[in-house]
Amino acid sequence: MIDTGTTSETAGAAWALVAEKLGKAPVTAIIYTHSHADHFGGTGAFVADLAPGAPIVAPKGFREAAVSENVIAGPAMARRAAYQFGVPLDPGPRGTVNSGIGLAVPVGTQTLVPPTKEIETTGTELVLDGVRVRFQVTPSTEAPAEMNLGFPDWKVADLAENANVSQHNILTPRGAQIRNARGWAQGLTEAIDFFAGAEVMITSHGWPRFGAGEIADYLAKHRDAYAFLHDQTVRWMNKGLTGPEIAARLKLPAALEKEWYDRPYYGSYAFNARAVYQYYLGWYDANPVHLAPLPAEDAAKRYVAAIGGAAKVRALAKAAFDKGDYPWAAELLDKAVFADPGDQAARTLLASSYRQMAWGSENALWRNMYLTGAQELTTGIKPLAGGGRSTIATSLPPDDLFDVLATRLDPDRVGDVSLRLGFTFPDRNASYTLVVANGVLTHRPGIVGAPDATLTVRYPDLVNALLRGQPLAARIASGDASFAGDLTALQRFVTYLDRPDPLFPIVTP
Repeated sequence: MIDTGTTSETAGAAWALVAEKLGKAPVTAIIYTHSHADHFGGTGAFVADLAPGAPIVAPKGFREAAVSENVIAGPAMARRAAYQFGVPLDPGPRGTVNSGIGLAVPVGTQTLVPPTKEIETTGTELVLDGVRVRFQVTPSTEAPAEMNLGFPDWKVADLAENANVSQHNILTPRGAQIRNARGWAQGLTEAIDFFAGAEVMITSHGWPRFGAGEIADYLAKHRDAYAFLHDQTVRWMNKGLTGPEIAARLKLPAALEKEWYDRPYYGSYAFNARAVYQYYLGWYDANPVHLAPLPAEDAAKRYVAAIGGAAKVRALAKAAFDKGDYPWAAELLDKAVFADPGDQAARTLLASSYRQMAWGSENALWRNMYLTGAQELTTGIKPLAGGGRSTIATSLPPDDLFDVLATRLDPDRVGDVSLRLGFTFPDRNASYTLVVANGVLTHRPGIVGAPDATLTVRYPDLVNALLRGQPLAARIASGDASFAGDLTALQRFVTYLDRPDPLFPIVTP
């Protein structure tokens, strides 16, 4: 099995269909091509059918990359992903159409079953259930940990998500680590040689391609699109242009632009050029006025006042809207809304501007983001129906769990308090010490110093208590966990932890 989908529910439905049409069979190996959840989240559907000793194969650094993206920055990314994929929108000609490389993101249970075998070097070859598989490792391309693979005896190449049916993202609008456009292009150059002679090419988000000549031409032109993006962004950057200035002028050569697999259905040059700029130089454009920009709400109030008040801003925006200059209308109205979120006239016209830009967008993600913003301006932020459940956090090792907790410590609640806690996990034969001091949480292995309290507990129970709000009192009462020292120390520690806001505002202050 290569990749397992996003959720156990959809993966299970696919597996049932396979069993119905082809007969029930054991799963003799699972390969994760990379560290994005839509490629490993459905593994829970297959655990019961894994053959004894069946390997789970992934590129080196897979688990670390999966945890970083889906847990540490997970809450903020999930909120932004709802915009990117148009999750709150109804499907249809006035709503979401698709996501550029797929119809929609399924909602359900996500799991992370860790790999048992990591591929470290290009050229590594495994025989899985009698099938010869060769791997090309491509780190920091479409994902921090990614690999292509091929079946040389069948002349089949799998390019994972390094070669798609659309231009991809160097920086995703939902947020993620910036990808290396230069490394991505180099990886495709290597793939052209590594898979030379392949007669069939498959990818994660697209249909097959047939014929060695067709595959080579496709890979070369897809490679050239990323190489051109990188090289020309850097060229203009070194002439002093900023990210937005480069984005406004960068355009693919005609020979590449006409190929639909280089079109901006998912990723876009306007976004990717700014990502390459940020990859090298960061968000700051060297203009001192941007060293300490005003917060959006404060700046908006001052802009509105400088223009002559909200009524004047709305009038200018309406004139721009009537001319079809929707981006400028949106720019003006965004200031009006952030200056006064109760300005319903500004909100309504801004929503209309976003809708017009959405319906004129070739990029599916831009369409989704414009329409989601318009919906929230009109009807407010609403919880998503049928939210999924992720079990990825339960697979975190203790070091990663404590790193997550450190990002949730509220220094205002801590004040000048110092606290030392010990944790012993008998199911892992491991122990850790957490120290809270100076508004910072640090951790180290072993019981160090004299803790204010020490908790002995199964590690999954602690994860559920700290990340899912499942109290430990019952575990302690039943004897499944034990406590030594000041019982209130752990209780105080829990009160220091802040909770992410899954529905923070985006188009309003």
